[in-house]
Amino acid sequence: MAAVRPRWPRRAPSDRIGRRPSGATPVPNPCLPTFALLALLASSAIAQEPPAEEAAPAPSMQEILDASPAAHWRTPDPGQTLYMDLDAGTVIIELAPRFAPAHVANVRALAKEGFWDGLSIYRSQDNFVVQFGDPTEEEADRKTLGSAEPHLPAEFERPARGLEFTTLPDHDGWAPEVGFVEGFPAARDPDAGLAWMAHCYGALGAGRDMAADSSNGAELYVVTGQSPRQLDRNITLVGRVVRDMELLSVIPRGPEPMGMYEDASARTPIRSIRLASEVPEDKRIALELLRTDSPTFEAVVEARRNRRDGWYKRPAGHIDLCNVPLPVRTPSDGPAS
Repeated sequence: MAAVRPRWPRRAPSDRIGRRPSGATPVPNPCLPTFALLALLASSAIAQEPPAEEAAPAPSMQEILDASPAAHWRTPDPGQTLYMDLDAGTVIIELAPRFAPAHVANVRALAKEGFWDGLSIYRSQDNFVVQFGDPTEEEADRKTLGSAEPHLPAEFERPARGLEFTTLPDHDGWAPEVGFVEGFPAARDPDAGLAWMAHCYGALGAGRDMAADSSNGAELYVVTGQSPRQLDRNITLVGRVVRDMELLSVIPRGPEPMGMYEDASARTPIRSIRLASEVPEDKRIALELLRTDSPTFEAVVEARRNRRDGWYKRPAGHIDLCNVPLPVRTPSDGPAS
């Protein structure tokens, strides 16, 4: 895709295709194992053949989550969490300082000083991204960056050393290894000793011009279409949407070829983008994310790699990085103990 100046770039839906008969209600699984068995499933199921027909039904993803202990969930750092307030609601974004420290520092400074307040989502390209920031063409007329840095280094990749990398068992067409680092979809090259974030659905990136170091973090985009992994290691990713992604994915598409709205009235207004840490504690949105280094997450991955319920007739035995679910809940959703 041709580069443009820095302006370009609650529940997971079922992946079944069908319907429930009228009046039918879900039947609880009487064979829900203890959590110890779930941990065993997570560590051993990858190498197992699909269970024999007489075996007990495998637990569903929801059953695995319902049985998970509190220690397998984490609360995002409010100092690294953005609230993007739109007329339709609040999109919650977690920043990734481990991958893009300079960009994240700029994004935090811009949020603290209200840079995006009153601006808009001015681009929505079908099967690609939505983009937001200041669409003003002339540099002199754009909104001031305040204390943020005007130029940032390219942060396309970083040394893999020091990262706790949870590796997926399946091959990937874009990298030697893929997995997760602290909740972020990521890839790495063990031979080169490098790691980078992946352009999955919901990824937040910083637009740039032709030069690799031409970003300042003020023009941001969110992936709303099929994961454009060709952008990996070509542009800086700074975080990912963790809740209410649908508020961005349903935004009407702009005209071809780039989805830029010619009519300013078609843009989606941004009320504000704030750091959660700048919001009074009693006004923050309570949220927990499943730790991607936990046995529960490993069991969730296997449950999605090999669907073994009555509807699926052939387990896939494979899952793509960007198709792995990343469960989110409010604390009240968790188990009582």
